[in-house]
Parts: sequence; C-alpha cells; structure tokens
Amino acid sequence: MAKNHTRYIFSMGELHRKDNSIAFRNEKGSLYIPIEDTRELYCLAEVSMNTKFLDFIAKAGITLHLFNYYGNYSGTFYPKEQLISGDLTIKQSIVFIEKRLLIAKQIVLAIGANIHEVLYHYYRHGKKELKPTLDWLKSEPKKFLDNELTIEQILFIEGQIWHRFYSSFEHFLPEDFLMNKRVKRPPDNPMNALVSFGNTMLYTKTISAIYHTHLNQSISFLHSPQEGRFSLSLDLSEAFKPVIVFRTIFDLVGRKQLQVAKHFDKNLNYALLNEEGKKIFINAFEERMNESFMHPKLKRKVSYKQCLKLDGYKLIKYIVEGREFTPFLLKENQ
Repeated sequence: MAKNHTRYIFSMGELHRKDNSIAFRNEKGSLYIPIEDTRELYCLAEVSMNTKFLDFIAKAGITLHLFNYYGNYSGTFYPKEQLISGDLTIKQSIVFIEKRLLIAKQIVLAIGANIHEVLYHYYRHGKKELKPTLDWLKSEPKKFLDNELTIEQILFIEGQIWHRFYSSFEHFLPEDFLMNKRVKRPPDNPMNALVSFGNTMLYTKTISAIYHTHLNQSISFLHSPQEGRFSLSLDLSEAFKPVIVFRTIFDLVGRKQLQVAKHFDKNLNYALLNEEGKKIFINAFEERMNESFMHPKLKRKVSYKQCLKLDGYKLIKYIVEGREFTPFLLKENQ
C-alpha cells in the first residue's frame, strides 16, 4: 500500500535489496518498491531484514518504522543525521534549562485550543451538551497556566484537558466507541485501540519531520527527556492530535467506515485493529496528513504534514532568535 512517498507493509515476510529497488517477499510472491519514490517505510507485521538492506535504505534517506505482531510500535530506524548542529543542540539545552516551563505551557494551551475547535464543530451541529466543556476549555487552562507552576502541575492540567475531552465523547459517538478511561498499553477497547494506533502514527510522522530539521530529538520540554525515545517528537505531536488523529477517528466512526464487529480483532477483545481496519484508518490518516490549506502567514498552501516540520522551524527560531513559540492552532489555519 502506497501513499505519496510512504509505503506500508501489512504482511509477514522478508525485505531485501533487489538491484536498485526494495523487494518484499512472502509466500504470496514478491513485491518491488522503487527506492527513488520512497521516503518512509512502515512494517506493520513481523518482517525480517539484514544489515545490507538497512545500509541500502539509509543511503537512500529512507526512514523505517517497525511494529510488532500485535501492532505495537517497536521503534524507528533512520539514516545518520546529516543536519545535526552542535551549536543548536547547546542552545536547545540552555533553553530547556531556562525556558522549559514556558514552552511546555504553550504546548498545553495549544492542545486545549485545538480540542475546543474540534468539539465546537459538533456544538454547531446541535450537540449543545458540549457547552460546559467548551466553556471550561475556553477559560480554565489559560487561567491555571498563567500562574507559576512546576512541570508536574503543567502535566496535571494537560491531563485534565484530555480527561474532559474523552468524557465528551458520549455526546456524539456511538456506544460501541465510548471509553470509560484512557488505557494505553495495551488498549482495552476499540476506541483506546484507535487512539493508541493514531497517536503512534502521528508520533512516527513527527519523528520523520524533525529528522529533516537541525533539532535534537532527545531534548524535549513538556515530556521528560529520557533515554530510548524521541521525546521532542512527543512534544511537537501533541497539538496535532486533536486535529489529525481525533478528527480522523471521528469521521471514520461517524460515517460507519470503521465498525467494531468488522474491523477489530475479536480474539483480542476487539482491542486491536485487524488488517482491514488498519488499512482503512491509514488511508484516512494519510489523506488528512496531506490535506492542504492556505497558510495565513506564508500565503501559500501547506499540508498538515508540512506543518509538523514548520512547528520544528518555529521552535528553532525561538531557540536561536527568541521569537515567540506558538504551536499549530487549528483556528488560525482554517
């Protein structure tokens, strides 16, 4: 399955180099993928490969995202960083020490603002029960975040925003797709499965976007920098979750394109998308990522995918030039 420069593999098999192409082989035969038209490769099943293949895609600048048998994200392999900047890394570290809380607050404010815009769509279409949630999102996060806070307190406010968002689903989603609480690993119902899969897809897209900037992926601001993960990608993906992940989920569920009985694995308590369900979700997700609109400042059309990288550039300008950092806001880009 191909979407622009992104290729998806859903079946178990083997990846290897064949001349100047990527070859995927399993019991059904071989599939050849032209390397010059590929930027990202997703393996959504157990796939074997060797270091010769990894060297081949690294030289071609291809990012490889790996998922295990159960559809859980395993990790990302990307080529050695060509754009790494020691000077920017030092400045990014200084900003983490001196301005971490300010940047974290901006991210949380953007999450709340974008959730407000997503829910307001349903309010305008008759779901008046959403008004208390909308009123709270409009005033309370900013009121709290205007105070002197620790990172733990900022994260608590972020958690409150998401909790109110999840609680609002009962007003516009069918009963099959409601969730009592957010459960990540492993998901315990269809909605948690969709959210986990969608958030992971967005996270991997953000990893790829940041790779093409000079930012250091390990120095983050809202999320704690930790070994073994790209925590800055977690930061920069947050503001886009309501816009990309949840709008995609709501559209698919609302149009009955995703159904619990047909598109989730019944052997796993319907808490995991089956292959057909993943294909439907990925198709809609990629369409959303590539949806374009007129950027109010650049005065040209950009896609949501490009906006991920633009937020990276905005952060660089804040680090280097001290320009105000405001993550992506849906209201300003509609």
